[in-house]
Amino acid sequence: MKKKTNIEATVCIMAATTKTLENVKANILSAHKSNTLAEKVDFYNSWAENYDQDVAVLEYRAPSLAANCVSSHFSGDRGAAVVLDVACGTGLVAKQMKKLGFGHFVGIDGSEAMLELTRESGLYQDLKQCMLGEGPLPVQCGSFDVVVIVGALSDGQVPVGVVRELCKCTKPGGYVCMTTRRNQDNVEYKEALERELKQMEADGLWTCVEVSEVEDWERAVSEHEDGYIPGVVYLYKRLQL
Repeated sequence: MKKKTNIEATVCIMAATTKTLENVKANILSAHKSNTLAEKVDFYNSWAENYDQDVAVLEYRAPSLAANCVSSHFSGDRGAAVVLDVACGTGLVAKQMKKLGFGHFVGIDGSEAMLELTRESGLYQDLKQCMLGEGPLPVQCGSFDVVVIVGALSDGQVPVGVVRELCKCTKPGGYVCMTTRRNQDNVEYKEALERELKQMEADGLWTCVEVSEVEDWERAVSEHEDGYIPGVVYLYKRLQL
């Protein structure tokens, strides 16, 4: 059997990677066709088993970027801090924050299949199933040192108004870290989100600590974008009441 040259081997690896990326793209684009809440939940339930592998193919950096953003500003006792991870999925954010010294996590997600995988990780002290945007979050107001929501604030997923719930859950002096994409498909959502963030600041609910724009957020999946899309991390501090 003829041994492949280095160039031929590289081409084979690239072809396999491209095929995997195309499969991931097709799967994610199929979710965009989901119109009802039930359809979206069904999609995430079916995606749960392959979620971590798929976002790795996309080189999805948001969980580590958000964790690093919180870490760079948090000066309290990380081991004792209680973190609320909203739209926690399979626990990618908690895994990153655990590496940075945080140790107490409560997770909320709409997909029971995602939560089942997250339970197996052993990272969370409590997990709750909740459809975001359908009412108050099922946690005590003002009880979290850090609240994070990574990946869910985008067009077709979580309504912008959810950010007020995030603020309510945070202790005075605590931090809220949020992310969204800056690609073409998310322009209107991002503008609406930033209007709400600024309005809440004007209302005296919190103050902006950092806004970090990132160019290589993740690999593009939409049909009219190539390469990598940009994203943004927001960090706000809840004011004393």
